[in-house]
Amino acid sequence: MPKTRAQAVRLARAVAAEPVNWGPGFVRRTPYESDPGYWPVLDANCVWQRESLPATVLASLTRYSELPAEDGKGPIRVTAVATVHRTATDAGWEMAGMLEEALRCPDQQLRQGERITGLLSQGSAFGLMGNFTSEDSLTEGGQYYSDELGGPHYYSWSQSRLGQVTVAVVGRGAKDRTEAEVSTALSQGITQMLTDVETELGAAE
Repeated sequence: MPKTRAQAVRLARAVAAEPVNWGPGFVRRTPYESDPGYWPVLDANCVWQRESLPATVLASLTRYSELPAEDGKGPIRVTAVATVHRTATDAGWEMAGMLEEALRCPDQQLRQGERITGLLSQGSAFGLMGNFTSEDSLTEGGQYYSDELGGPHYYSWSQSRLGQVTVAVVGRGAKDRTEAEVSTALSQGITQMLTDVETELGAAE
């Protein structure tokens, strides 16, 4: 199991979804990768910020991809986050905190010019509500608004935990993109990430 920051960064890079994992036609966005020494934090004003990692987290990597706009349809933008905690207990506390954040902030600002509203979330342990792929799972949905792309558009976020690793996927729709298109991409992305986490942690045993 990862014990050092270097080991954790290597694992995060091995499992964070790349464009090919989301489906045909997806490409890298710019910037493509975040600094693994920082992670996203929802502040007291319900605005997402990037902050230095707490002592309980070894590494957190975010990758940004999209299915470009074409034939009058807007882009589908997706995000993958792989976070390696020091212990499985630390990872479990992150999951619990994320569930509370949707209750605290049903409306959130993602970044300048982007916001989500009307968030609803639910959590499920292994074996409950169709969760047979991870020890804990969270899902969240709402409406996405963008100065660039307008809105409301479909927004979805899912996060799962295996041991000391959490993986998350975020999808944002656009003009003439269906909920099913976004959901299919997210399902492919998180399934591949969970498979890769199992492979990586299995190889470390």
